[in-house]
Amino acid sequence: VPKNPLAGIKLRMWDFQQCDPKRCSGARLAKRGIFDKMPLKSPFRGIVLDPEAKVAVSPADSELLEKGGVSLIDCSWARLQEIPLKQMHSGHHRLLPFMVAANTVNYGRPFKLNCAEAAAATLYICGKPDAAKAVMDEFSYGEEFLSLNRTVL
Repeated sequence: VPKNPLAGIKLRMWDFQQCDPKRCSGARLAKRGIFDKMPLKSPFRGIVLDPEAKVAVSPADSELLEKGGVSLIDCSWARLQEIPLKQMHSGHHRLLPFMVAANTVNYGRPFKLNCAEAAAATLYICGKPDAAKAVMDEFSYGEEFLSLNRTVL
């Protein structure tokens, strides 16, 4: 029996329920038990992917990922200004480097990654390529995302 590459990695998300549930990658991954939803005020000690962070995710964050996991903000890019980012004090806030989306909503747009793409990118950058592939295997565009961003990953 092959080992699950996601075993032992904490993948969390704050769900602001702004997305179309049929197209939301975060909702799909939560439904399949890959992501765990958490309330806004929940303490979190891992990597928090934050579009307003000042530091980019890097291989140096591997230990943070191992110990605390990664949490994403599941929201609509069009409504980002409604998200109370200032209330999310816990964790180590990180920004993703320049990457291009492969998802069906924002294909080809820089920085407009969905939750699955953002999580996979973080896992890959932090030395967990098999875990990144396992997340992206849930989506038809998974291989395309990894291919489009190969030079960054």
